[in-house]
Amino acid sequence: MLTALVLIFIVVYSAIALEHPIKINKSASALLGAGLLWTVYAVASGDSHAVGEQLGESIMATAQIVFFLMGAMTIVEVVDAHNGFEVITKRIRTEKLSSLMWLVGFVTFF
Repeated sequence: MLTALVLIFIVVYSAIALEHPIKINKSASALLGAGLLWTVYAVASGDSHAVGEQLGESIMATAQIVFFLMGAMTIVEVVDAHNGFEVITKRIRTEKLSSLMWLVGFVTFF
């Protein structure tokens, strides 16, 4: 089972890395790979109750991240729609990349 899971992971990872030459979307490769990995694991495991609990935990963790990102993206879009970032960009006067990096790092840290 472990060999099959590792082999599937390597194939899917390669498909994601070679998105443009093979003309398959990264998301499609990742979703197909995740489904295939969970299916092989569930069939080989034999304990459907344990696999169901593990799958539920995995989906819950992924959903938490997705909902957090949706909220964060909504806030960024609202601020951008009202030109909220313009206040910050007008105050940045440097064009030197190293100074800009330190300035952005300082502003985001505090």
